[in-house]
Amino acid sequence: MSEKLEILVVEDEPAIREGLCDVLAFHGYQPTAAAAGDAGLALAESGRFALVLLDVMLPGMNGLDVCHALRARRPFQPIVMLTAKGAENDIVEGFRRGADDYVPKPFSVRELLVRIEAVLRRSGRAALDDRPRFRVGPWEVQPDARQAVSGGTAIELTPRELDVLTLLARERGRVVSRDRLLQDVWGFGNVEHIHTRTIDMHVAKLRKKLGAEGEALIETVRGEGYRMP
Repeated sequence: MSEKLEILVVEDEPAIREGLCDVLAFHGYQPTAAAAGDAGLALAESGRFALVLLDVMLPGMNGLDVCHALRARRPFQPIVMLTAKGAENDIVEGFRRGADDYVPKPFSVRELLVRIEAVLRRSGRAALDDRPRFRVGPWEVQPDARQAVSGGTAIELTPRELDVLTLLARERGRVVSRDRLLQDVWGFGNVEHIHTRTIDMHVAKLRKKLGAEGEALIETVRGEGYRMP
């Protein structure tokens, strides 16, 4: 298994910071967090991070200044900035100061991950999906190829479908609640007012891909969630 890429998260909002770290860890990265700009810059100067995820509004030293200082000291450091939606001036200034990309808040987890992967790819440090292969009934799930294979048949899996299967397989025999799926796969921190219909739709599509045995491979536990036997 290849070494995990380290990503530095510099974000002062505790819920967002912790949520980002959880999502990054789930998707195979090794996150480190800082809550203030000056602390983030001190960590980033070590050069050990594959990418720095940097909020604009930070105590101690704002994100734009951190970006500028870090770019001057480490010219090839990949940097992705988080900005408030519609903050065009921050976006333009961030690019001027050396940001490789930006993600406007509020953002989807999928968009964030895709942008991180794109910046890492351009920098030559893209992470391969090195999760081990595993079995789901007759299917061998191959995360590196984002597919499942059975006999001579191969089905393509979306990143989210792969994440759902990985979580259910890891908790094989135990019920995985919809709330946990929302948190671990969709990246939501507070799921109190979020409808779970989207999870049911994804599971239905995944079962259909898995064929006639799909219902048996991913069981519905009424009122609780899903279980892989």
